[in-house]
Amino acid sequence: MFKHILMPTDGSEHSERAIERGVELAKLCGARVTGIHVMPDYRLMIAYEGAFDSATYERVEEEARARAANFLAFVQKTADAAGVPCETVVATNEHPYDAIVNTANERGCDLIVMTARYRRGLVALIMGSETTRVLHRASIPVLMFRALMSADHPDKAAPSLGDQSRSKAASSDGGRGA
Repeated sequence: MFKHILMPTDGSEHSERAIERGVELAKLCGARVTGIHVMPDYRLMIAYEGAFDSATYERVEEEARARAANFLAFVQKTADAAGVPCETVVATNEHPYDAIVNTANERGCDLIVMTARYRRGLVALIMGSETTRVLHRASIPVLMFRALMSADHPDKAAPSLGDQSRSKAASSDGGRGA
């Protein structure tokens, strides 16, 4: 079925859940995975704001690379734990969706697994979604995991015993806190 799965990450909890599911799928298919984190091009951002200072750029770039390494370490650790071959990529691009699709094409990936966080209202119209942009540009399948979970979803943590007893106590005293 799938032989090489690309998994973009932004380091969010939602992204980590999608990576866990993607690695499970890769294990079932006997596929390898590539984790990718896309950093903005800070040179363009700093130059645009008219505050170009090489020391500032280097510091910002170094911090961004450290965050990327941390995000991608989760991908590597998850794949290693499942026995799935994994490599990671840090890309720099003003448009993350371009870097994701280009990397998938360059590396011969046959599936992209990522999370979809939905924005609402005017923000959705203006900003859109990286996932939607990837979906529209990619020539390979894109598997999206929604960031929102229903209350009965199996990944939603069940309340611990202590939480259940506290909620029962709160309901029995009318929420007054006895």
